[in-house]
Amino acid sequence: MKASFPSKSLKPSDECQTDLAILGGGLGGCAAALAALRRGNRVVLTEPTDWIGGQLTSQAVPPDENFAIDTHGGNASYRLLRSKIRDYYRRNYSLREDCQTSPILNPGNGLVSGLCHEPRVALAALEEMLAPFRSSGQLEIWTQTRPVSAEMRGDYVQAVVVEREDGQRIQIRAPIFIDATEAGDVLPLTGTEYVTGSESQSETGELHAPSQANPQNMQAFTWCFAIEYCPGEDHSISEPRDWRFWRDFIPSLTPAWPGRLLSFDGTHPETLEKRHWALKPHEPGGLFHFRRIIDHSLHLSNGYRGDTTLVNWPQNDYMLGNPFECSAEEAEKHLDGARQLSMSLLYWLQNEAPRADGGTGWKGLRPRGDLLGTADGLAMAPYLRESRRIRSECTILEQHVGKLARRDLPHGEAERAEAFFDSIGIGSYRIDLHPSTQGDNYIDVESLLFQIPLGAILPIRVQNLLPACKNIGTTHITNGCYRLHPVEWAIGEAAGSLAAFACSISEPPCAIRASQKLLSDFQSSLVDQGVPLAWK
Repeated sequence: MKASFPSKSLKPSDECQTDLAILGGGLGGCAAALAALRRGNRVVLTEPTDWIGGQLTSQAVPPDENFAIDTHGGNASYRLLRSKIRDYYRRNYSLREDCQTSPILNPGNGLVSGLCHEPRVALAALEEMLAPFRSSGQLEIWTQTRPVSAEMRGDYVQAVVVEREDGQRIQIRAPIFIDATEAGDVLPLTGTEYVTGSESQSETGELHAPSQANPQNMQAFTWCFAIEYCPGEDHSISEPRDWRFWRDFIPSLTPAWPGRLLSFDGTHPETLEKRHWALKPHEPGGLFHFRRIIDHSLHLSNGYRGDTTLVNWPQNDYMLGNPFECSAEEAEKHLDGARQLSMSLLYWLQNEAPRADGGTGWKGLRPRGDLLGTADGLAMAPYLRESRRIRSECTILEQHVGKLARRDLPHGEAERAEAFFDSIGIGSYRIDLHPSTQGDNYIDVESLLFQIPLGAILPIRVQNLLPACKNIGTTHITNGCYRLHPVEWAIGEAAGSLAAFACSISEPPCAIRASQKLLSDFQSSLVDQGVPLAWK
């Protein structure tokens, strides 16, 4: 799906005017677009890869979700997306009868979610949700397109220039812009105040914050890949270029990692004690089962040769740097390094990984790039767990949502997260931080059922730019529970709704939070469209 620009939207000067410009087509960007479109706005949505959907599609990460997402605990539109994914399987796959009729069909029967599925199916479901708006011309989606510069006038964004893969540049003008990029790429282009890495404990007062701030201390990112296990076959890949480096690599973490990264030994995310994994491609309970996206036993007659899993494991967390807030040369080094790590992991699994029977390797592990839209089995884009984060009117702190951080509060308050007067959505996920680029091991602690405050998506100064991804006003710590699929969707839907609401009353988004009446009206409109504002 390459970029396409209908001639009606472009002037000879390559300038486009729209009601809302959304830069970044991940889950937050798609949710923002749907919310604004349903309110009658014209939307231009840009995406740097071939696929919209972000972590669910181009990054190939099956959804990490809360315990109740099938019935509550998330937006109605997110549950609609999940329903459309299941319906796609029922319409197009030869499923067993019990799977056809199951209201909680899990196509991959993976452990991480009640809906482990192929990325292409999520893409199809998102495209179906957006199809009527594209058909009418109300929505334009420009893939293979990324923001490169911005025009400012005081505290307002006047225009953002985007660049296509072929080098063509288009200037987009709109009353409001949404940054739904994976790394908050529009923030530095517009001079919007932001923070990266870990804040100090003296700055935030957070229980798990370090004593000193470190802007380069970010979670590891991962270049995911898909593999099918075909017993008795040989799908060995060639030795990767950096295989010997990654074969011998031992993470320099505190507390210490117990040995080589490419092994089945690591640390338990919660206790940091030594932990041993197993692959177990034939049975439940192993790494292979955790993010399995195809369970071939659910199908009646087909050409499946085995099950397929998505590899997003401790062994391919890249800890040597992040591909933003650095030079282009440094960014490319880290992106290439993450790809080499994942290919080296596959090579290790095929040739050297210890088996329970005393042998080594599973040569039947077959890369499935065809499922991910690539030739090499790797996802289209890396899975970034952490982003630039706006300096916001309200910053979400660990003491707002962390169970341990709230334990000394009076009994009623200690058992629930902070109640935000300006809630625009809800979420639930552990504070889950992967090993970092500056030597931290896991930080994985329990959070309480939380809300998303409107103040966290309002920059402290810039008036018409809203975040809709991992770039909201969290900290390094609280990013760990606000970064997963249903919460990103909720953030995006709120941002798109806020943009449309603000335009309808000719006020900047910050004015809505500042007015009790406007805030109440906006929150009522969210509830009307199926957005829960509090846990019940």
